[in-house]
Amino acid sequence: MSSPSPEQQPLLASSEDNNNSNANPESANQEEDAEMKALMEDLNNMSTEGIQQRARLIQNDIRVYKSEVQRLTHELNSIKEKMKDNQEKINLNRQLPHLVGSVAEILPADEDEADLPEEGSAISTLQRREKKEKKSMVVKTTTRQTIYLPIIGLVPVEELKPNDLVGLNKDSYLVLDKLPQDFDSRVKAMEVDERPTD
Repeated sequence: MSSPSPEQQPLLASSEDNNNSNANPESANQEEDAEMKALMEDLNNMSTEGIQQRARLIQNDIRVYKSEVQRLTHELNSIKEKMKDNQEKINLNRQLPHLVGSVAEILPADEDEADLPEEGSAISTLQRREKKEKKSMVVKTTTRQTIYLPIIGLVPVEELKPNDLVGLNKDSYLVLDKLPQDFDSRVKAMEVDERPTD
């Protein structure tokens, strides 16, 4: 096996020193001094052409790193813009007034066997299980509409049951909030707390 070239030796020494300095922070300064001494010795032993070649390699690495930083920065800004747009859409959809409706029925998702892989395939069991876990819902609105929702909305289906009041988006009818049950205070006042005695 061939030994590392003089140009490669400082790079190998640098990676080893970095690993050792992470394991023992107290000796970091000593290792940096030793690294600088080794680097200076290597530079003294290198020819002018070798030093120039080494400098060109370092400049190429710098350009690559700068390009990577720019790419990651652009990607981060793009993700932030998408997050901002999505948050604005969520806030817009949450704006009152909602359309008030009540849960009529909670149904399992449509079991369309044509959309599922054949029995025995690698993903058949998982997809069928996910299909069973998905729910759909029928709601009745205050505008006397009965609407089937294949996608319920922002409220987990586990928190809903028939006759619950919900706030619906006026356009998509997606469930945005679960509303408290309303009642007539006069009915509450007339409730019998104790059984009458003769």
